[in-house]
Amino acid sequence: MTAPGVREWLVGHGRRLELGARARLMAIVNVTPDSFSDGGRHATVGRAVDHALSCVEEGADIIDVGGESTRPGATAVSPAEEQDRVLPVIERLARESDTLISIDTYRAETARLAIAAGAHIVNDVYGLQKDPQIADIAMDTGAGLCVMHTGRGRQKLDDVIADQFDYLLASLEIAAAAGVSRHSIVLDPGFGFAKDTEEENYALMARFSELGNFGLPLLVGTSRKRFLATDTGRKAPERDPATAASSVILRLQGAAIFRVHNIPFNRDALAVADAMLARRPQPHAEEPEC
Repeated sequence: MTAPGVREWLVGHGRRLELGARARLMAIVNVTPDSFSDGGRHATVGRAVDHALSCVEEGADIIDVGGESTRPGATAVSPAEEQDRVLPVIERLARESDTLISIDTYRAETARLAIAAGAHIVNDVYGLQKDPQIADIAMDTGAGLCVMHTGRGRQKLDDVIADQFDYLLASLEIAAAAGVSRHSIVLDPGFGFAKDTEEENYALMARFSELGNFGLPLLVGTSRKRFLATDTGRKAPERDPATAASSVILRLQGAAIFRVHNIPFNRDALAVADAMLARRPQPHAEEPEC
């Protein structure tokens, strides 16, 4: 039995992750030459695995492995090239660590092969709407799903939260049609993904608690995003303090999982947030009328 406010996220290979009691950290491992912050640093199997294992030592609960940059304007890679980059990394991580592994992909075939190689979670930046077969693969394998909101390639609604519900409810319908359990799903509002101004990103952050109405765990990825430079003036590798600040803000509004580049910065900031949340007075149940 889990405590109030705590739930279990069901993921692949019979695993599960408790969410709610403390913030969970998802480490970004980009096996790419062109990601916006760390492109090329982990582009070989050995360097990617070493970095991933160091993130585990620092406190990462999940390793998110990606083989194609999702930054604006990035060049798409072929499915074969994506798979050549990520599958050897996943295979080695599955052998050398029992940490949960996520595959960052919007392609069903890459997702299928990654799960077979040892991945537990599929992190889809198009929220099942570019390749709906990802939902079928999750159903067949029991993999967890990170379903992300994006504004790319479509007309958004003017209200930032209304657009979240418009898009993500459609994604959840795809998952439900495939038979995916809601206990296997977390939602990601997609900070920086066709949120075209800092105003839109900060409005989403300010109203983040409204996404709790989905009744599902929430994952966030603000790490080193461009909108964090608006008030700091920092270049991408220098935005870890701003990232940690945004992580705390979102944790206090209900976020459960934090996808970040710098584990120690965010681990420590979120530990302070969790310590405060654990001591926050709980609302008293109303006394029954006599």
